[in-house]
Amino acid sequence: MLSTNKLIASAAASGLPSMAFAGDNILRATTSPIAWVCIVVFVLAYCAVMAEEQLHLRKSKPVMLAAGIIWGLIAWLATSQGVSHQDLSAAVMHDLEEYAAMFLFLLVAMTYINAMEERQVFAALRSWLIRRGYNFKKLFWVTGILAFFISPIADNLTTALLMGAVIMSVGACRPTFVTLAMVNVVVAANAGGAFSPFGDITTLMVWQAGKVEFFKFFSLFLPSVVNFLVPALIMNFFIEEGLPAAQDENSDIRKGGLGICLLFLMTIALAVSFENFFGLPPFMGMMTGLSLLMFYTWYLKVGGLTSSRRLSSLHGEDIDVYKRVAHAEWDTLLFFFGVIFSVGGLRYLGFLEVASQVMYTDLGHTWTNILAGMISAVVDNIPVMFAILGMSPDMDVFQWLLITLTAGVGGSLLSVGSAAGVALMGSSKGRYTFLTHLRWSWAIALGYAASIATHFLVNG
Repeated sequence: MLSTNKLIASAAASGLPSMAFAGDNILRATTSPIAWVCIVVFVLAYCAVMAEEQLHLRKSKPVMLAAGIIWGLIAWLATSQGVSHQDLSAAVMHDLEEYAAMFLFLLVAMTYINAMEERQVFAALRSWLIRRGYNFKKLFWVTGILAFFISPIADNLTTALLMGAVIMSVGACRPTFVTLAMVNVVVAANAGGAFSPFGDITTLMVWQAGKVEFFKFFSLFLPSVVNFLVPALIMNFFIEEGLPAAQDENSDIRKGGLGICLLFLMTIALAVSFENFFGLPPFMGMMTGLSLLMFYTWYLKVGGLTSSRRLSSLHGEDIDVYKRVAHAEWDTLLFFFGVIFSVGGLRYLGFLEVASQVMYTDLGHTWTNILAGMISAVVDNIPVMFAILGMSPDMDVFQWLLITLTAGVGGSLLSVGSAAGVALMGSSKGRYTFLTHLRWSWAIALGYAASIATHFLVNG
């Protein structure tokens, strides 16, 4: 659950061969055999990412290796064409700037989510849902609606795992219900993240790239609602009647949990304020918010030491923020490193420039953006969005919102198209699979088309 800033070229060069820099720090070498080897390396790495579950290989490993190989080949090609080490380093540092801003933003968000998990905020919510005694249809809608509204604040992965745990707890003996409810949660989590600037990595990429202002994203709320409701209404007719077996689960939010939730909302507000009012990158606001979390946990710890009774109540509790940082999803953070530097290498070779010409000039903005969303169901939406930002097509806000919408919800078409789907496949004990999701892809596709039509109707 972020590439930032525009992919602006730097370091113009003159008097170099035609394959060297062309005034915008791009090595136009798409006809070189070495450049095509880079394409093959990236494709092979991404095939390994898509087969993560079968290979039992973390997704960060192949793309990090691919990034190193691609830039090694680029360095060999560029230096043979007379490009200086200084200019080559400037191209790499440009990608590093993109990654560093994304890394810091995500690291803070993940730390807050981990802190809330450790304080049992999500466990308490799950316990509350289980104790409510909803029938299967109500549970289908409650988990879907909660996923839709939690995802804009948390990431779709955490949201899907939370709702998936509830579904498995109450419907373990009803495989049909589990399948439909999990498909619904995947669609809802992805749709909910599409209208929030920090609800999905792709939306954050577009916001930090300066393509769309913060509050403009919320104009995607109605299209996102439609994307969620259309398949949900269809699947609702196939939910079985009856009540799940009674559950006796009781979890309470631990000391300081609600305070951390409020601080997280304040941190998001800081990120928005720093960007809107001071012109500073949003990660500055996020890092400031991380410092607030550190002071708050220090206060909890020191406050607990002021009396023996409080010391006893905090005995065995872990409120060390640095441990929460250590538990961040490092596989995801390093995966982004591999993606950004791999795609950045292909951009440097000139492939994105060629793709932009073919797609956005010949095919047109609208059809390209719709197609890109469908591609994100097979290839993760992060490299798709990063590639489009690398092309930097001349589009108005309406079209940037369209690609934000399609890239955000297009991954719902297949179970492997989003982190939410992949996570639920791993936690559902075979009840939710690629094929069970595929049976409902037609309904999800109707929602995808309806959300695009709604965007044209409401925002066109």
